[in-house]
Amino acid sequence: MKMKAFLILTIVSCLLFVSGCNQLNNVISGEDDGVTTIKIAHYFSDQHSQHIALLEKFKPIIEERTNGKYIVEIYPGNELGDESQFTNGVRMGTIEMAITGMGLQMANPKIGAVEWPYLFDDYEQANRILNGEVGEEIGDAFRELNAEPLAWTANGFRVVSSNRAINSIEDFDGLRLRMPNIPIFINTGRAMGVNVQPLALSEVFTALEQHVIDGQENPYATLRESGLFEVQSHVLETRHMFSPNVYLMNKDFYEELDDETREIIEDAAEEASQYQWELAIEGENKVKTELEELGLEIIVPDEEFRQQLVDSMDPLYEELYEEYDWAEDFINQILEQK
Repeated sequence: MKMKAFLILTIVSCLLFVSGCNQLNNVISGEDDGVTTIKIAHYFSDQHSQHIALLEKFKPIIEERTNGKYIVEIYPGNELGDESQFTNGVRMGTIEMAITGMGLQMANPKIGAVEWPYLFDDYEQANRILNGEVGEEIGDAFRELNAEPLAWTANGFRVVSSNRAINSIEDFDGLRLRMPNIPIFINTGRAMGVNVQPLALSEVFTALEQHVIDGQENPYATLRESGLFEVQSHVLETRHMFSPNVYLMNKDFYEELDDETREIIEDAAEEASQYQWELAIEGENKVKTELEELGLEIIVPDEEFRQQLVDSMDPLYEELYEEYDWAEDFINQILEQK
């Protein structure tokens, strides 16, 4: 009798253990009671157009059209690690989705080609071309890294802020300019004639404040949100590179979705991304006005100065065409669509 009771107790304990493990696994994978959680990581603030577009468009579309079967959790401001960490999280499947820059160009240089200098003239061009055949071609490079690109969005055109006026290409001489520690950025800065200082974005404010560097380059939104305008006096509207972002989803997660859910997610990504483009353009104009009101002088290069900047990139492109056998045809494909 005691042995029988012991066996029953053992069986019940095992069943409870297995049940508990299954529940824990559901929590870890984001699934519980038939509900799947899509975690989205990004490095923008909760006031940025990227976050707003996810919150106002992507999240409600997914949750409403799946009748709550899928819920979306958004983690702004590097809450799930920096860009490198959450991008790798998407590739490994520990995070379902992220908004990233072109950091994966370190694994496949073609991904970064859309960020090469002076490729796009305006937002309309960038939106149309990136969300067409060119973007799809880059998409294949993302898929090889186990990331499914859902849509392209706009970080913005990069401009140079500095502690002095830059009115000609000669004024770049000796300018200590922070740029991201990525080869294409460093080489672009050198082609412009500046003294490139690679630094993490988190170090830039202090470096400017202490006059370790003279300037930095980023889209207007970053200049405003990061408070960098507080330690700068001028902005030169070089628009030397367009920085896109992309909605990346773990490829395995994406491919395991049923057709209906996949279509819902694609529709949500399309609507949210196009909304973000609109917000980005409106936001840039608003930020420019705010910066001028805060005392920054914005300098727009005249036609001659701008052409000098464009022409200064010719040697860089020659090197890139020599280094990558696909580069010249790919860049020409972009230029033909402008």
